Amino acid sequence: MEVVLAWAPAVGFTFLPHAGGYLGSRITKKEIPVWYESLQKPSWCPPNWVFAPVWGTLYTSMGYGSYLVWKELGGFSEKSVVPLGLYAGQLALNWAWTPIFFGAHKMGWGLVTLLLTTGMATGTTASWYNINKTAAYLMVPYLAWLTMASALNYRFWKDNRNKK
Repeated sequence: MEVVLAWAPAVGFTFLPHAGGYLGSRITKKEIPVWYESLQKPSWCPPNWVFAPVWGTLYTSMGYGSYLVWKELGGFSEKSVVPLGLYAGQLALNWAWTPIFFGAHKMGWGLVTLLLTTGMATGTTASWYNINKTAAYLMVPYLAWLTMASALNYRFWKDNRNKK
């Protein structure tokens, strides 16, 4: 029983980001066949099948990084407020993007949300670096993906502004 309890925080932190991803996927699945498919896309837009495995990997990676920080700081404490608070903030923004972009079809606000997410994720990564370098490095692929996603969102917004 103690072994299970020892692993519970690692599993919980690692899979927490997937909760918002799962809820967002329910919105996305409804919008892809009609609205998303009607949008003009740049030639470098990844195929639809790429997004789920990439996000699954990124959510797992950042979730495990948050566990490492939590563990290193001795759990939820005064020392963990900023690094885990930044993490929670960027995760909430990340989860908000799907209902904004896919649900409300607000591509411009989606871009704003992505840029805010990227800024907070960068702050999260910087705050984690002196606590646990592995946790910070686990955020790097996410930062790279957010950069690409921001550029892609910008192109969607720019190229489809007049689309209803």
